[in-house]
Amino acid sequence: MTNPKPIGIFDSGVGGLSVLKEIRNLSSAEDLIYYADSAHCPYGFRSTEEIRSRIIQITRFLLENNAKMIVAACNTASIAGLDFLRRMFNIPIVGMEPAIKPAVTLTKNGKVGVLATGVTISGEKFNSLLDRYANGIEVFKVACPGLVEQVEQGLINEPRTKAMLKVFLKPLIEAGVDTIVLGCTHYPFLRHQVEAIVGPSVQVIDTGNAVARRVVQVLSEEGLLSDVSSKKGQEQFYTSGEPEYVEKVINNLWGKNSIEVKKIAL
Repeated sequence: MTNPKPIGIFDSGVGGLSVLKEIRNLSSAEDLIYYADSAHCPYGFRSTEEIRSRIIQITRFLLENNAKMIVAACNTASIAGLDFLRRMFNIPIVGMEPAIKPAVTLTKNGKVGVLATGVTISGEKFNSLLDRYANGIEVFKVACPGLVEQVEQGLINEPRTKAMLKVFLKPLIEAGVDTIVLGCTHYPFLRHQVEAIVGPSVQVIDTGNAVARRVVQVLSEEGLLSDVSSKKGQEQFYTSGEPEYVEKVINNLWGKNSIEVKKIAL
């Protein structure tokens, strides 16, 4: 059994494109609808109630556009409201969580660093991940205010972005971590800069590919995969922000020059 309806994916902004790319790499036939809530980005400074209100509205929009699955491609939104969404909507919903479990497996010296938003690293769900997987492992958490905004503006290679990363990474380097978790979907776009600062002896990981594999698994289990023989999947992009601005950044991060972004204020 197949299902040609699209997968709905959202993030506080453009960061979820790092997950969208992984989904596209594994699922060439799936249609994808992406919503960037750029007018309300970053979520890291917002209350749980605000975040839940936003993601409910976005999920409803995606369902109105026939989404067969929702992917919360945002660690902060997943920490604040994933279970809440699952109770509200009777549809497969896949979310993000920082890669604590694989980091614990990979570390050789028992020291793991996490870069994330303040909401993520202070959330109950994050602490439950530590309780479940990090026994005997030292986990050093660093909140990174301002980093999401740099990616949102497409300032990936700017000197200010590199300077910010050096500040955030300094305590992790001084702690001697050998594994760093990128705990926000915006941060994989900064992976090369992070790796250049920490050096080749430190592993840098995120959960984008794991989430994409989970998406394919759930679609398969639920009989929702698109027919791979019938078509090539298409992408649609929407934002609550200024479409001309968001469009420029998305084209840059997605690696194309032909993406059109439509404004839908929710």
